Amino acid sequence: MEQYEPDRLSPAQVAAMRRSLRNGRAALTRRSLLRASAGGALAAGGLGTLSACGIPAAGQSQGGVPAEDRSAKEKTVSFSNWTEYMDVDDSGKHHPTLEQFTKRTGVKVKYTEDINDNNEFFGKIKPQLAAGQDTGRDIIVLTDWLAGRLIRLGWVQKLDPANLPHAYANLSAQFRSPDWDPGRAYSYVWQGISTVIAYNKKALDGVEVKSISDLLDNPRLKGRVGFLSEMRDSVGMTLLDMGKDPADFTADDYDAAIARLQKAVDKGQIRRFTGNDYTSDLTSGDFAACVAWAGDVVQLKADNPDIDFLIPDSGYMTSTDNLLIPNKARHKTNAERLIDFYYEPKPAAELAAYINYVCPVDGVKAELAKIDEDAANNPLIIPDKAMAAKSHAFRSLSSKEETEFEEKFAKLTGA
Repeated sequence: MEQYEPDRLSPAQVAAMRRSLRNGRAALTRRSLLRASAGGALAAGGLGTLSACGIPAAGQSQGGVPAEDRSAKEKTVSFSNWTEYMDVDDSGKHHPTLEQFTKRTGVKVKYTEDINDNNEFFGKIKPQLAAGQDTGRDIIVLTDWLAGRLIRLGWVQKLDPANLPHAYANLSAQFRSPDWDPGRAYSYVWQGISTVIAYNKKALDGVEVKSISDLLDNPRLKGRVGFLSEMRDSVGMTLLDMGKDPADFTADDYDAAIARLQKAVDKGQIRRFTGNDYTSDLTSGDFAACVAWAGDVVQLKADNPDIDFLIPDSGYMTSTDNLLIPNKARHKTNAERLIDFYYEPKPAAELAAYINYVCPVDGVKAELAKIDEDAANNPLIIPDKAMAAKSHAFRSLSSKEETEFEEKFAKLTGA
């Protein structure tokens, strides 16, 4: 078990977090902007607290510590999630699938959109977890690298397979055994996040793009290429293009990928590194092609016939946001029942139709087709076998690697 150390974040890690808050996963999505009038907003506070991330020394890691499970007596479950990551009705006030769960089980869901950034949220819950205290949450949703860290620290509870029959049976093969949670003993996928190449056909004006090499080396695209400000996505796609496996690479491989990106920066091939704001550059044609997140591409394609995507022959990166039950959660069984509910094809389809991320549930396509046939046939939402076979995950990093790699990436991007 990894020992908890209340260290401050390195400057590079703080810079990475600030990039994310400014325009990465934590930024307002396109759907958020469209629905802002309905009350959707992002509370991006917490930087001041996290910049001094080290907290007073606490007790040692408690290691998968349960509380008295009050599920039978208290028909409630507290669920913390990212903003705009749940289906909402036209009024913007109701979450239909959550209400279906409550109607079926009698368990009321206290649903809170209080996760804006992985590091910021970690800073919020770390004092309680380090002290072996209840966070007040029964389910949290964290991106794979941070989920793995909490598992190593012993700060999340092992799941009971008896309460997760649909999840166990229906989890897609590509998500079943990540290196940070083999066999999914502590986590299940909420949604998958695919990184692909997106392009504007009009802006390309006949230029052929098939690979990351085309983005980095074709002189006809000079100054019209974008890469992501998230290290694992941009470096991962570059490693794949170089014939390296992002799940099994060395420090020298990483340095070679950084050098390749740096060469493209130096010659003006890469216009800039972006978060979600690449969508405006792609739509306007300032980017002819870029590294992009599939969920955005689905939405952009619906509005602009010039926008499309491709999967390089070398493959593409996939990360996951994951459901976990923190130590001392008071309603573990209720939490497991809710996790399992979202692995039933019908609720999974309703969620996928709304949020447009990669659905991790096998057997959902037929149900999704009843709601939205285009979504059901979209490989960015329901990957076919050929696409799933090209999916790659970025390996877990040690704390030392995390610091060193982020520093090098920050220098590359000018962050």
